[in-house]
Amino acid sequence: MTYKGYLIDLDGTIYKGKDRIPEGEAFVHDLQKRGIPYLFVTNNTTRTPESVQEMLAMQFNIDTPVSTIYTATLATIDYMNDLGLEKSVYVIGEEGLKEAIQAAGYLEDKENPAYVVVGLDWQVDYEKLATATLAIQKGAHFIGTNPDLNIPTERGLLPGAGSINTLLEAATRVNPVYIGKPNAIIMEKAVEHLGLAREDLLMVGDNYLTDIRAGIDNGIPTLLVTTGFTKPEEVPNLPIAPTHVLSSLAEWNFDEN
Repeated sequence: MTYKGYLIDLDGTIYKGKDRIPEGEAFVHDLQKRGIPYLFVTNNTTRTPESVQEMLAMQFNIDTPVSTIYTATLATIDYMNDLGLEKSVYVIGEEGLKEAIQAAGYLEDKENPAYVVVGLDWQVDYEKLATATLAIQKGAHFIGTNPDLNIPTERGLLPGAGSINTLLEAATRVNPVYIGKPNAIIMEKAVEHLGLAREDLLMVGDNYLTDIRAGIDNGIPTLLVTTGFTKPEEVPNLPIAPTHVLSSLAEWNFDEN
């Protein structure tokens, strides 16, 4: 069959930290030349879609409309709006996450917020964790932007948002509602965005636990590329095999798939 649309991870798939993956860039250029719809679906909450767009253009040779970038931040705000609680929130995260949530009309409340939202925060400290812990214990709705325990960077695998959320989960004995891949919330919104049937889409990514499980758990065919998180030697032991596995996106044949 020929896939009619592509859902694509970014970090570890199209680039790796600050390093280019030229085969990933060429893959996107191919999609653009063929006029195949695509959506970058990223668990990254440290950047706004506009800054992701700028980074792709400046550092990775990819010009793409901002409408093709769907982040866990956007999915988090969509979820909060759907839930419809009071618009008060305490956020652990970078400015990209905080600014987007504020722009959606949510006010910061450190004492008794309706929501606690936890994403990756490069400056996380004990006081932020204590504030979040107390708010969750008082009944705030605990949202984790994404469950990634690690993030692939040029330095290696660093702690991700999931690691911070896991600490808070241990401190509060409350499980967060995770928004990002592999969870249904972000995938339902992404599929809606492209407007195609799930079976006609392909989820492309480097992380079996997030990208590929996002496809498998939500009825979407998958392509695992072993350029980032999941290593080639792990593939034979994966619990449910991806639809396709490649060592490089240069190996993908659009005409046969």
